[in-house]
Amino acid sequence: MPIIFHYGAGSAYAWRVWLALEHKGLPYDIKVISFAAGDNRKPEFLALNPRHKVPVLVDGSADDPLVLYESSAIVEYLDDAYADSGKRLFPGNARNRALTRRLVCEADNYFAPALDRVVQRVLFKSQADWDADKIDAARNGFVEELSLWHERIGGEFLAGDLSAADFTLYPMMAMALRCEKKKPDLELRSAIPAKLGAWMRRVETLPYFSKTWPAHWK
Repeated sequence: MPIIFHYGAGSAYAWRVWLALEHKGLPYDIKVISFAAGDNRKPEFLALNPRHKVPVLVDGSADDPLVLYESSAIVEYLDDAYADSGKRLFPGNARNRALTRRLVCEADNYFAPALDRVVQRVLFKSQADWDADKIDAARNGFVEELSLWHERIGGEFLAGDLSAADFTLYPMMAMALRCEKKKPDLELRSAIPAKLGAWMRRVETLPYFSKTWPAHWK
């Protein structure tokens, strides 16, 4: 039974897992969940994840499948269960792996909330409902968070070697720029520090990157 990957286009968390699957070179079947059609609230999906969110990964035999949700847990599982397949998501020695895990935690616990405040005020509201003061406050908080990542880059990638840390942060950065596309005067791209911008371009040159780009963003 191949890995079954339940994915929703535009989800930074599902995108993280897709990049991890491609990096590992693992065979998988992708099941695209339509939020507009309410697929994530249908009984068959809720049986997999009662929190009605993507991603969800199903692996193992049909008689005893492992069903996993929460993207960070999925990425760790893929690296452990398929340690001999493709490249590692947590490469290097114990020190380097700990650094990668710390960066993943920082992205999830600090970067994501700063981004979410922008997303909620811009992307998920109509222009008529925009609150300029709240948007400015959210933007300033996000830009402040960006500045903290400027010195996080330990080589070509965040932790030195390409890792789960890069696949965690990049989709969030792309989501921020998606907000700027809707509201150009956010000027988030121009606020990205030079080293962070160069890192983004390196991620974008990965051979499987374009395959994972959200379809409705093209």
